[in-house]
Amino acid sequence: MTAASPSTPAEIAELLAFYASAGVDDALEDTPINRFAEPAARPAERAPAAPRRDPRPESRPAPEQALGQVKPPERPTPSSGLDASNIPDAPARMPAAAAVPDEAQAAAARQLAARATTLDELRRHMAAFDGCNLKFTAKNLVFADGNPNADLMLVGEAPGRDEDLEGLPFVGRSGRLLDRMLAAIGLDRSSAYIANVIPWRPPGNRTPTPHETEICRPFIERQIELVNPKVLVNLGGPSAKTLLNTTEGILRLRGNWRVHTTASGIAIPAMPTLHPAYLLRSPAHKKLAWRDFLEVKAKLKDWVSHNLRGN
Repeated sequence: MTAASPSTPAEIAELLAFYASAGVDDALEDTPINRFAEPAARPAERAPAAPRRDPRPESRPAPEQALGQVKPPERPTPSSGLDASNIPDAPARMPAAAAVPDEAQAAAARQLAARATTLDELRRHMAAFDGCNLKFTAKNLVFADGNPNADLMLVGEAPGRDEDLEGLPFVGRSGRLLDRMLAAIGLDRSSAYIANVIPWRPPGNRTPTPHETEICRPFIERQIELVNPKVLVNLGGPSAKTLLNTTEGILRLRGNWRVHTTASGIAIPAMPTLHPAYLLRSPAHKKLAWRDFLEVKAKLKDWVSHNLRGN
């Protein structure tokens, strides 16, 4: 005879207390379960109920629509105020592939840069140019600093926060180090001309994208052509790669003379070297930059001596 199941709360609590004292920690069923057996087939699902019919007469479909014979919409006549020739026939044509906007902006930059005959005119063109998205997040156009008639031109990559605020290149910690590097070879900002490949600060000092670099490339190339320096110094890998058309890293490029050729065919000797910001992070490499600047000093001296002999 099977014992009666507890029915009152007191009996249930007493039974649970007995189970707990006996060490029971899992609930078991009276009938054993074969957990390796195939699951029983689920009963067929009921078909969805038919949608309720709307008794309103205006919501009922027309007889031809109910039979699947939907008439195409009629073309409006010219008297309706619409141009019927602008309405495409079915099926509609796929839209043509859009042109890449970056290439169009780079082409516009090339046209503006080629049109500039002076540095002031180039600066005005760059200030009016809206084809680079960096312009809309920057505070100022960072065009250049120094003497445009100098024999030495230095080109970095892009302005930082301090440069963006003042509108001048290399005025922060990197700029102060660059000033000391120039002083070490007997120069200063009155005897050098300084610019950047990118004239607007990228947000958060991030690296400019290849599209942004290509859009701004015509401006710096024209700027170099108008300044026509005797020696060009590329400060950092991005400047060297952009203006010397190379993919080599700066540690391999630095210390070796290269040539930057302008659009008019003028060949300018170029010295790739380490960026001052990199030297602040890696002071042990300052000796490498020092060697590069000694090469620049010697090149400038040779050019002056050559011209004195020519006169």
